Amino acid sequence: MPRPESPGTITVLGECVADAFTDPTRSGSDELGLRVLPGGGPANTAVALARLGTPTRFRARLSQDAFGTLFRRRLTDSRVDLSGSVTTPESSTLAIATLDDTGQAAYTFYADNTADWQWTADELAANAYDDTVCLHTGSLALIREPGGSRIEEHLARARERVTVSIDPNVRPLLVPPSAYRERISRWCALADILRLSEDDLALLLPGTSPEQACDAWHAAGARLVVITLGERGALASLDGHRVTVPAPSVDVVDTVGAGDSFTAGLLHRLAALGHLGGRLDGLNLTDLTDACTFAARVAALTCSVPGANPPRAGEAALEADTGLVLNPWS
Repeated sequence: MPRPESPGTITVLGECVADAFTDPTRSGSDELGLRVLPGGGPANTAVALARLGTPTRFRARLSQDAFGTLFRRRLTDSRVDLSGSVTTPESSTLAIATLDDTGQAAYTFYADNTADWQWTADELAANAYDDTVCLHTGSLALIREPGGSRIEEHLARARERVTVSIDPNVRPLLVPPSAYRERISRWCALADILRLSEDDLALLLPGTSPEQACDAWHAAGARLVVITLGERGALASLDGHRVTVPAPSVDVVDTVGAGDSFTAGLLHRLAALGHLGGRLDGLNLTDLTDACTFAARVAALTCSVPGANPPRAGEAALEADTGLVLNPWS
């Protein structure tokens, strides 16, 4: 049986963040021990996509500091293409993370005037998307200025050639939720796919059910809205037609990077099924359920290990439990 052709590249545009976790084993009365891991929602998504076997390009502004070196090493080790990234003199963004008893992370950010938010129009225009079927972005890069507005303008041009995916990844400690509310309708007009968490929903549309939120964002322009619901799985709505998928049962170590891994699993599977590159016109509920089921498993496996450490193609736990082949074109 002949193998399908590669579905094309997914390009991710956004930030890298140094996630510094407090480490009680290294802390004393007069010192605080930290364990620093490379993170940032878009970077996590790019790593997860590449590990699953999707050709992945990451467009970022990478500092020349020690954290920037850490980011490059992680991305290249996962076979992420960095040819669209920019080397910058500004410092990297730092987040201090503490975990509660359930593994949920709370962050304190050090992000003023750092590399990630300084995109210029010329930097964004420097790389074409000839081999790209999907452009994914969101998180802080899309909301913090001066780069956020420039990325929006860039998306408006890029969507003429590619499927656009956005994950708002609301960070109320850095940006007031009201700023996201003011821009979410504009993002829906640009996006074919909107993926967000139940926590994001509570901040964007307080008191609104996931179904009502999907309808509101469909009306604003997004064809596919996916809301992850933690241990309850995920709700996906395609032009108002809904499917739900359960979350696989795993022993949760922490939830760092789970949403980013879900997004990667979703885009990877949609690409494998041939649905990226346009406006999702051929997508049906059967394939959508397939893609969300796969994405939920990728997210669950990420929760089963410390930090944002998504699974790689060929891992038996992923393929055996989903019955899906990760990378049929390799």
